[in-house]
Amino acid sequence: MASLSMFGFVALWSPYFLAFLLLVTFLYFMVVGPWRTRFTNEGPPTRKQKAYFVLGIALLYVCQGSPIDLLGHLIFSAHMVQMAILNLLVPQLLILGIPNWLFERLFQIRPVKAAVTFLTKPLVALVLFNGLFSLYHIPFIFDLVKSNALYHAVITTMIFIAAWMMWWPLVNKMSEWQSLSGLKKIGYIFADGVLLTPACALIIFAGKPLYATYYDPQMWMESLALCVPAGTLASLDLTGPEMFFSVPLLYDQQLGGILMKIIQEIVYGTVLFFVFMEWYRKEQEKEKKETVASPQPSEL
Repeated sequence: MASLSMFGFVALWSPYFLAFLLLVTFLYFMVVGPWRTRFTNEGPPTRKQKAYFVLGIALLYVCQGSPIDLLGHLIFSAHMVQMAILNLLVPQLLILGIPNWLFERLFQIRPVKAAVTFLTKPLVALVLFNGLFSLYHIPFIFDLVKSNALYHAVITTMIFIAAWMMWWPLVNKMSEWQSLSGLKKIGYIFADGVLLTPACALIIFAGKPLYATYYDPQMWMESLALCVPAGTLASLDLTGPEMFFSVPLLYDQQLGGILMKIIQEIVYGTVLFFVFMEWYRKEQEKEKKETVASPQPSEL
């Protein structure tokens, strides 16, 4: 199989995107550190919050700036792993990593608060994320998006924002934004898994390759042009995805759907466990308070 090194450093490691994310991380630590007193009297974020944020940024770079991004244009299964990490893990980590007071400052902007209030309504958030994800993977839309830099940037950004809104009711720690109770959160996670299943099933059980991006040489090259400098791409003698992955296209497509579903089940299952444990703990505390508050037999 051919080596990815032929595409060059810029295509493999996206140095400009890395510089942008390093700037965002620097600004985060300045805002929650030395500049914090300009915005709030709250204390600094915990080490855990800082770790969540840094991990979220690191995974964002892995998805959009590392060789995984290039692989996502070469083979379908890599694309699905990229989508899973980007939309099922990164938003959670960033939400958990940003302190509440920073969100409160952001929500002082009325249009932002109004938009987030509407988009994070449980039903809206579920339909929006799963609908956009499924719509994106309709073959003719997928091929169109993968061959146009503007469409690709807009659609993937929209899906990422929708993923952020989808995770918000589950993982945000702001008391005034708790729209779901423990049991409702459990139902929300189950509904999320069900709504994502049809798109994965379409990909897994299709009897032929669905996406011309990966079997049509011209469209494959157009897709590569989104992440490989034009001069480098023109100098390469490329024939198709089989240069980098010997598995037949149909099997690669099925593998992509399976990997997406497996990652989804692991992520949702983990979140479900923590949600259930949190609900159980609160119920136990509630029972203890009721027991203490109720009159004992000796007091009657």
